[in-house]
Amino acid sequence: MKKKLLAVMLTATMAMGMFAGCGSSDDKSKGTDGGKSTASTSSEKTSDKTDDKKSDSDANVAVFYYTYSDTYIASVRTLLDKKLDEMGLEYQDYDGNSNQTTQNEQIDTAIQTGATMLVVNIVTSGSVDASSQIVDKAKAAGIPVVFFNRAVEDDKTEGDVLGSYDQCAFVGTDAPEAGHMQGEMIGKYLSENYDAADLNGDGKISYAMFMGQLGNAEAIYRTQYAVEDANKVLKEAGKPELEYFDPSNSDKYQVDQDGNWSATASNNYMNTNLSQYNEENNNMIELVICNNDGMAEGAISALNDKGYNLGSGKDGKTIPVFGVDATDAAKQLIGDGKMTGTIKQDADGMAECIAKLMQNVANSKEVMDGTDSYNISDKVSNKIYIPYGEYTGEE
Repeated sequence: MKKKLLAVMLTATMAMGMFAGCGSSDDKSKGTDGGKSTASTSSEKTSDKTDDKKSDSDANVAVFYYTYSDTYIASVRTLLDKKLDEMGLEYQDYDGNSNQTTQNEQIDTAIQTGATMLVVNIVTSGSVDASSQIVDKAKAAGIPVVFFNRAVEDDKTEGDVLGSYDQCAFVGTDAPEAGHMQGEMIGKYLSENYDAADLNGDGKISYAMFMGQLGNAEAIYRTQYAVEDANKVLKEAGKPELEYFDPSNSDKYQVDQDGNWSATASNNYMNTNLSQYNEENNNMIELVICNNDGMAEGAISALNDKGYNLGSGKDGKTIPVFGVDATDAAKQLIGDGKMTGTIKQDADGMAECIAKLMQNVANSKEVMDGTDSYNISDKVSNKIYIPYGEYTGEE
């Protein structure tokens, strides 16, 4: 028996867009379930009940998403909701709308209304201050808390938060891994297709880099290692290192200023870039690297408008575009010959692991009970890694 409550807490405060996850997003004001969720002065909570029956367990799980509009996170949410329905657990979803203050207030409300477990996709990724506050709230209420997808610590503070509470756990990915894998994928592709990619024949590959969010651990690692590791592979193959397309940009990336990893941001950037950097001016961008698949979609749309990346069997040239997440949309683009490759972030594997920990709590077991088969961090015993994988059109 089950009861599903979908809720959105809307509160006002400063927009805290820093430090994001890893998926793609569109307009951050978007909610789900036919409504909108925006950070406003209202404390109103809307819910959509799909079943008024009580669950078999006394567990009442509150699940907090940094935003509903992130494509990857939306996939995790859909899968997790389905698994919780099948398990018969009572749960309630919250949209943080990319605002940490909003999410904190939602957590306070959930605890006050009887939540027996918190599952948190934190807004401010990598922030010990933000994650510690949530752990303190859970500890004071005597309930478990599971963080997922977005880092709660950085390398220097690893274990400080997760080790501070014995009813705490993390399910996510090894943040640097996606960047390393994407860089290796890019390097291998260019080593095998260098002349074709070098559109102006100057012996170098100029690239654009779209970053999802400033300060976010995953975005930082992906931005850094995608280029560094690609250059290592190219160097081993006797090829020149990548060259950023705009010599005036010392950052060597363009970032979504709203921190939403959005297709809109990359599309706007790419349209502007192509107005100046193009084949007519003999300085065309020859490679596009994106922190996630949503930004890859936006870049490809801009390229399409200029006659590039139209797909297999179509006239025109194709600029290599790489992303992260392996969303359904990205897989379709790869299958159509419009996108080159992506790094798979396993939404189903993440949802399954989170559901396992929820079931443990519902059954009055330790949070990490029965998790030996998962890839657990060598440094932090309650930190579970869901592995990445390459995707270029074949599973």
